[in-house]
Amino acid sequence: MLDPQIIRNDLHLVEDSLKKRSLKANLSSIKKLEGVRKGLQSDTEKLQASLNKISKEIGNLKGAKESSKEKEKEASVLTKEIKKKSSKLDSTLKELHNLFLELPNIPDPDVPVGSSEDDNIEIRNWGKIPEFSFKPKDHIEIGQLVDGIDMESGSRITGSRFSVLKSDIAGLHRALTQFMLEMHIKDHGYQELYVPYIVSSDSLVGTGQLPKFGEDLFKLEGPDNYFLSPTGEVPISNMLKDQVIDSKELPIKWVSHTPCFRSEAGSYGKDTRGIMRLHQFEKVELVQVVEGGNSENALEELTNHAEAVMRALEIPYRVVSLCTADLGFSAAKTYDIEAWIPSQAKYREISSCSNFRDFQSRRMKARWKNAEKNKNELVHTLNGSGLAVGRTLLALLELNQLEDGSVKVPKALRGYFDKKVITVT
Repeated sequence: MLDPQIIRNDLHLVEDSLKKRSLKANLSSIKKLEGVRKGLQSDTEKLQASLNKISKEIGNLKGAKESSKEKEKEASVLTKEIKKKSSKLDSTLKELHNLFLELPNIPDPDVPVGSSEDDNIEIRNWGKIPEFSFKPKDHIEIGQLVDGIDMESGSRITGSRFSVLKSDIAGLHRALTQFMLEMHIKDHGYQELYVPYIVSSDSLVGTGQLPKFGEDLFKLEGPDNYFLSPTGEVPISNMLKDQVIDSKELPIKWVSHTPCFRSEAGSYGKDTRGIMRLHQFEKVELVQVVEGGNSENALEELTNHAEAVMRALEIPYRVVSLCTADLGFSAAKTYDIEAWIPSQAKYREISSCSNFRDFQSRRMKARWKNAEKNKNELVHTLNGSGLAVGRTLLALLELNQLEDGSVKVPKALRGYFDKKVITVT
């Protein structure tokens, strides 16, 4: 959530941010309610000051053993009026809070301004795009040839956009997960977590998925407000909720292998073939928690950690800085890592690494103890995929394919998977 003081004192900055994001918001309602809030707050303070004065007079009268009935009547009237005004003020503050929750984060100054993903800017690239002496197959053709990807069974079990991985492909998927986890733990210094797959609505508000993006979530039936987690960022980041962290604990670096569940309500017709965009998928999630002044460097570090996996697996990729219109709701800045996909002859996203600054921590009330200033301050949160396991699998199948549909296994995975080649059945 944005700092309410920014909304109240610099609404022009918020308006400019929304224009850059190509979004609209009900700022007129915020302006109107802010006027009501100020009036109610001023009235309540004046009434309270009058009540304090009368209460003092009552005390003096009683001390002098004089009648205080008239003053007590005045105090009773003021008390009722204060309660009435306070109730209206609380209601107004709640309305304002709900409107504030609808406002996205303000993009960092160096985020490119644009109207669509076409305006994202490439920062760097790595690796040589492969040339094949034959027409490359897509991952579904390869998966069928090696009897490893079964979309029909996934559809039969659940419905469209679910899959079953089998035999060597299932083993390769598991090997990728283990490889990524160990790299981030041993080489990059992350602490491994195992977190719940089910999250509360409060947790989703904390990281920014609610209230705005409820249609993208799978809600569970029952009296509790539970949802299937759409991304590991939600359960991991909410470990900070209502916490004050000792400065000695920062920076925090967490990694977790997490399944993710998304309804993909706004993506009908997009990437419906294969495992590019499923309702259930897995990621190795990276989260960092830092002091406010360190989040820019932390974003570069976290992105480099995700890139290290790409380089180890020899996947050609590029890093792009997302433009304002393509930026996620909670993010102040995001780098996407995109893998080269031969069958599509273009780069596709395999990881997003974002700096949320204090946007999430304000919603979660996540703070750290600044001993030098002797006060609590909001932490900055960051997260990224290190990597999305299914999309990494997809990229490896296509990049390492042989003419008959067999697949070479990258050297980096040889200690996690006992075959050098996955052969056609």
